[in-house]
Amino acid sequence: MSLRAMNAITLWLPRRLKRFAGDRRGVSAVEFALVAPVMIALYLGMVEVSDGIAADRKVSLAASTLANLAAQYTTISTGDMDNILDASSAIIVPYSASNLSMTVTCLNIDSNKNVTAKWSVGRNAAALSGTVSIPTDLKVPGQLILAEVSYAYTPIVGYTITGTLNMSDRMYMAPRISAPDYNGTACAS
Repeated sequence: MSLRAMNAITLWLPRRLKRFAGDRRGVSAVEFALVAPVMIALYLGMVEVSDGIAADRKVSLAASTLANLAAQYTTISTGDMDNILDASSAIIVPYSASNLSMTVTCLNIDSNKNVTAKWSVGRNAAALSGTVSIPTDLKVPGQLILAEVSYAYTPIVGYTITGTLNMSDRMYMAPRISAPDYNGTACAS
């Protein structure tokens, strides 16, 4: 290689490198390529969290509704109980009601603060029987309606990370008029 050719390269190369370093045309594309996956992951994460919170809120509303409706009756027939359970499970929409488990129980609390399930009805869940544990502050002689609702929530995107999440809530409510009888079974002792 001749001296003249080497001088041309040594003069040409720094100018080209300087021009390349000053070129900003592709910076936005590179920045977007670096930031986009993070932003998409944050967006999908927020969608998952929002959807999970909405499902959990609906579980709490279903438990509240189940206890509230059962507490308004003085006598509950099988048809009435089906209507109560149907109305409570309708709250979970747009989520699938097939993943919903509900139990409504009439509890009797005697003067010794022993809590006994007098009758219990479950949908996709086992009914309670015998002695039941409740918070100490609620152990006041009389009757209580206990509604328990659980829901197997499956995240849309994050299923592979978390799997199915079990959400549940319980609601205690005093009978409005008197302790309801269910199919001839009294709640009061």
